[in-house]
Amino acid sequence: MFEYIEAISQFLRDPFMNAANSVESIPLLFALLLGVVGALAPCQFSGNISAITLYGTNSLKEGISWSDTIFYVIGKIVAFSGLGLIVYLLGQEFQQQLPLFFEPMRKVLGPILILIGFYMLGFFAMRWSLHLWKPNKEKKRKGKWGAFMLGFSFSLGFCPTMFILFFMLLMPLTLSTGYGVVLPSIFAVGTSVPFLFVIFVIWYLGLSGKIMKKGRKIGLYVQRTAGVFMIFIGIIDILTFW
Repeated sequence: MFEYIEAISQFLRDPFMNAANSVESIPLLFALLLGVVGALAPCQFSGNISAITLYGTNSLKEGISWSDTIFYVIGKIVAFSGLGLIVYLLGQEFQQQLPLFFEPMRKVLGPILILIGFYMLGFFAMRWSLHLWKPNKEKKRKGKWGAFMLGFSFSLGFCPTMFILFFMLLMPLTLSTGYGVVLPSIFAVGTSVPFLFVIFVIWYLGLSGKIMKKGRKIGLYVQRTAGVFMIFIGIIDILTFW
């Protein structure tokens, strides 16, 4: 299964990788494009599609919360900046051991996506709740925290492709450039580009909250369809990385 996902991923990321190679002399742009390539890596692919499905559905139903959008991106920035800081403090020799920590975390993503899918289908309610992307004032703080944690956790899914992009290509440049400390954050923003693009399109076309205006019944159908899709992604993820 991984070979099929990798083939699709490589087809999508090759143009961006070529573009990144052409601007390697411009570290900020190089880091941004590497992040876009990372967003299309097999280990990030399912997480990004899931975030787009989950948040895109909620944005269509209840409207876009830009503050939660920002917190999702901040979660990714904190994750990648933290990894960069670890390598900086502990040295490049330690980074060779990091995949041993990421592999168990990567396997957790598939079951989590299936759990979220069943939640969206209404099979159970979460008392600790999934307050992501909620414009409701009572849930505002929890929504931001949920968006932050989702961005953070999805960023920790590493595979050989992502390892090469971040540790072998980005980190040497980070350690050798005067302003290299900002490059992991730029990389993180790059991994958010597909997600931000979809949210921008929803906003630009005036689709924010559109489904809710047409009725709760339609909104329920859309949510359940998204739930089925989330379960499907989770199953594919387990078949790929277990």
